Amino acid sequence: MSNSQLKTREASDLTSTETTRGGVYFTPRVDILEGDGELKLVADVPGATPEGVDLRYENGELILHCKVAERVMSGTMLVNEYAQGDFYRAFTIHESIDHAHIEASCKNGVLTVHLPKAAAAQPKQIQVKAS
Repeated sequence: MSNSQLKTREASDLTSTETTRGGVYFTPRVDILEGDGELKLVADVPGATPEGVDLRYENGELILHCKVAERVMSGTMLVNEYAQGDFYRAFTIHESIDHAHIEASCKNGVLTVHLPKAAAAQPKQIQVKAS
């Protein structure tokens, strides 16, 4: 598939809310990086804490659900640009990922998920011998 065939998601698509789950859910913005031994997923989930993150691998999907506690504000709100709600997103995971060794951490509203590649899927250096 060439770049011209790829559909670019609009920023408004990423920040829109979804209400079919019975509440307000936001789609977190995500970067996915590939290294030799793993994929690394970095998701922006402002307001989320490690205790509020529910990350599961089920039937070939990585499901991310972050509960965000309601902010308690004192004073008069002058500008309100930050909507509140939980985060939800699901990713299809290829069988080359070793799902038994997925690890994650959450710090300052950034969730980092390490998805190690299975040994069979990792590149292997083949030594060439002189004949």
